[in-house]
Amino acid sequence: MISAAVLVPHPPLLLRELGGAQDPVAALREAAVGAVKAAVAGASAVVVVGGHDEAGDWSADLPVDVRRFGTTGTHPTRPGLPASLGVGRRLLEEAGWDGPVELVAARWHAGPDPVAALAERLGDRPDGTVLLVLGDGSARRGEKAPGYLDERAFGFDDAVAAALAGGDAAALRDLDAGLAAELMVGGSTALRLLGAVAAAGGSTPVAEMTYRDDPFGVSYFVATWTF
Repeated sequence: MISAAVLVPHPPLLLRELGGAQDPVAALREAAVGAVKAAVAGASAVVVVGGHDEAGDWSADLPVDVRRFGTTGTHPTRPGLPASLGVGRRLLEEAGWDGPVELVAARWHAGPDPVAALAERLGDRPDGTVLLVLGDGSARRGEKAPGYLDERAFGFDDAVAAALAGGDAAALRDLDAGLAAELMVGGSTALRLLGAVAAAGGSTPVAEMTYRDDPFGVSYFVATWTF
C-alpha cells in the first residue's frame, strides 16, 4: 500500500540547467528536494505520476533531456520523458533515491472515472511505496501570468492549500475539474488523484505543507501526506 505521498510542482526551471547562473527557484528546489528525500527514506519503491497529453506508462530508463524544455535551437527527436515526469525523475535523483521507480502519465484535466481508475490501480502497490505527484496550481494569478489574470484563481488555490495542509482528501478528490481547466491548473488531475488515493485508504493523512508561492503568476505547492 502507499505509505506516503508528496506533491511538488513541475516547472521546467526545476531542471537546474535551465536556470542560468542564478537559480530563480532556489527556495522551491530546496523545499521540493527536502520533501522528496524525507518521504523516500526507507521506502520500498516510488511511483511518479505527472500530467501529459496522453495517459500511459513510461520507461524509467528514458533520459531527462533538458533541451526539450525552454531552450532554443533544435529539440531532440529521440524519445524522452515529458516535463512533469522528467522533473519528478530529477528530484528523485537529487534526493539520492536509487531504488525502483515507476513512471505514470495522466491526461491533463482527466475526468473523474479515469482518476478513480488510476487511484484504484495505484492503491494496489507493495507496502512502503511512496507516491510522488507532480502538479501546479493556477497559472492565472497576475497580469504577467501565462494565462493572464483571473480573480477566481485566488479562491481556488486557497482551497487547494487548505486541503493540502489539512489532509482533506475529499476536498482534493472533488475539485471542480472544469473550473480547474479554465484557471489553467497544471495539477488538476494530480491533485484529484492524490485525494482519491488518500480517500480510498479511509483514514486522514498526517499532512504538512512546506512551500507555497506564486512566482511567475503560477501557484506552486510542496506538501507531504503520510498514511
